[in-house]
Amino acid sequence: MLSEKIYVLRRKNGLSQEQLAEKIGVSRQAISKWEGGHSTPELDKLKALSDCFHVTIDELTGNPITSESDHMVRREEHQGLQKTGESRTGICLCFAGAALLILFGVLTVIRPSSVDQINESSMITLNGTGMLITLFVLLMILGMILIFKKR
Repeated sequence: MLSEKIYVLRRKNGLSQEQLAEKIGVSRQAISKWEGGHSTPELDKLKALSDCFHVTIDELTGNPITSESDHMVRREEHQGLQKTGESRTGICLCFAGAALLILFGVLTVIRPSSVDQINESSMITLNGTGMLITLFVLLMILGMILIFKKR
């Protein structure tokens, strides 16, 4: 309600009714009537109040903002955050895949017998080493897809 909003904003800004009245060029009694709900300010006084409190007239009167441009801005902000999250996930997947490939390569050089153990534990025609390499490469590809998706 406008009367409550004027009261709350005046108190929040540390102003007395007299000080607010001086700032916007009305009497203290006018402020008292507005806050009591006995009258409402005219449009030019609403503008002065909104300037004084650094709020829009819509915020002052309690009307929700429903313009199409505001909806578009909010939608773009949401999409931007979503893209940022997907990019971060993609980067993490790429790094994980690359790190696992490097770790697997180091393990192969340090302990060649471990590659044989992996191959023996696999029941699929594609040996265990091939499956691991394929999995790591797929992680990296998935990460790249998320990074470059709809840039």
